[in-house]
Amino acid sequence: QVQLVESGGGLVQTGGSLRLSCAASGRTFVNYIMGWFRQAPGKDREFVAAINWSGGRTDHAPSVKGRFTISSDNAKNTVYLQMNSLKPEDTAVYYCATTFALGTLYYHTDEYQYWGQGTQVTVSS
Repeated sequence: QVQLVESGGGLVQTGGSLRLSCAASGRTFVNYIMGWFRQAPGKDREFVAAINWSGGRTDHAPSVKGRFTISSDNAKNTVYLQMNSLKPEDTAVYYCATTFALGTLYYHTDEYQYWGQGTQVTVSS
């Protein structure tokens, strides 16, 4: 059974940094992709970043491009989201998710099969 466990969230001031981790277990993840999403109170869950486990292909939402970076350590089955220059509008619960995918990245919540429980990120002004 696939299990995803996020960690690294917390409270940070505007302009600060955090690194989120997502540890995956339960199967081999060849031809899988990992995504980070976030959900602020009263808003829909939105795409943040995604990575192809095998090839390292990545993409980031325009709102975080240049500030956030997704990366993976395949030996540890762990994906990271380095978040720099944080803004109050980045405040949300951050979720990692994974699904089988061949040669593409996915950007919508309904395209991902497995989800973690989420980790809270709060950016104070």
